[in-house]
Amino acid sequence: MYVIIKNRIAAEDAMSITPILQFGTSRFLQAHADLFISEALARGEALGPVTVVQSSGDAGRSGRLAALASPGGFPVRVEGIESGSTVSRIVQVRSVARALSTGTDWPEIARIAAEEAEVILSNTGDAGWLTSADDSAAEFRQGMSYPAKLTQLLLARFRAGGRSIVVMPTELVARNGDQLRARVLRLAAPLGADFAGWVAGQVCFANSLVDRIVSEPLDPAGAVAEPYALWAIEACPGLVLPCRHPEMQVVADLTRIERLKLHILNLGHSYLVANWLARGGRASALVRDELATPAVRADLESLFDEEVLPVFAAARQADEARSYVATTMDRFANPYLAHRLSDIAQNHAEKVRRRIAAFVDWGDSLDVIAPQPRLRRVIAMTGAGA
Repeated sequence: MYVIIKNRIAAEDAMSITPILQFGTSRFLQAHADLFISEALARGEALGPVTVVQSSGDAGRSGRLAALASPGGFPVRVEGIESGSTVSRIVQVRSVARALSTGTDWPEIARIAAEEAEVILSNTGDAGWLTSADDSAAEFRQGMSYPAKLTQLLLARFRAGGRSIVVMPTELVARNGDQLRARVLRLAAPLGADFAGWVAGQVCFANSLVDRIVSEPLDPAGAVAEPYALWAIEACPGLVLPCRHPEMQVVADLTRIERLKLHILNLGHSYLVANWLARGGRASALVRDELATPAVRADLESLFDEEVLPVFAAARQADEARSYVATTMDRFANPYLAHRLSDIAQNHAEKVRRRIAAFVDWGDSLDVIAPQPRLRRVIAMTGAGA
């Protein structure tokens, strides 16, 4: 159903050929995909190293780009509670061989996409997927959205012989592979029927879900993260994995995992933010400090018990949801993570729409009779149900 190409790269080419092309330089990717691949490389269980691409073209971040590809790697500090014990360790991530920018290095990025890449990863944030007037251009423009830039790279690969390839978005978008595929097919159609047909038949767009709280960056590269991590990938024909890792799993259907993360972990975050904003939004507030306040913790536990778990019970996910709530509460209370509510509050209204309003709608569709007054209050406060 899926494969991983092991030991594909000869030793002399180990850091010059990069079968993994990654769009995004975020601290999340550094502490998640890049770390996973680094650990897998050490065991001989990865396709090979990574070329990281900064898609914004922001010249002001050149220092981070250089640090990402430093021969010594960059540090990720992992701190928290793992299997009931306190852990604090530094992992040196050495999976990044190159760091390029679409603003200055597009020809080389296109060459790598055409000749080297087996998997294209992305985590470009909400802004990266926003449509742009430049998206309809026949050739690359810096102002293009990520889906349009990806279309141009796939066109370069098609013209170079058209080997199949896997595209694996990790953005927090439901059915992210399916949505990206639809965007790319729309953009490919004006560029030629043969090309559009190749995209439809030879490019595997994998739906995936990632989870790890990465609370702060390290300078000039690196991050601080919790021990918990997950990379779930939905099986599909032609799927090639970038690596094997204990925290990766291939599943037949992502829906159940997506619902747990979106409507427990993410919903809990946005609920805390809504109450924090209602109290005036002190900029330095941390999730762990909120959970250390007995009244806040009791209210969140009550919210999960009375307004969230009944919906999962109606969907026949009661046991796994209750277990996930317990894990989530421990993650929120992690004494090491400086997870700022002000960071979670970015794009708050849209997050409430996806995390809370959609959850309430799901409960209504299941005829759940729990009144959910607190969740509905948050929706009304943000206008997310309109």
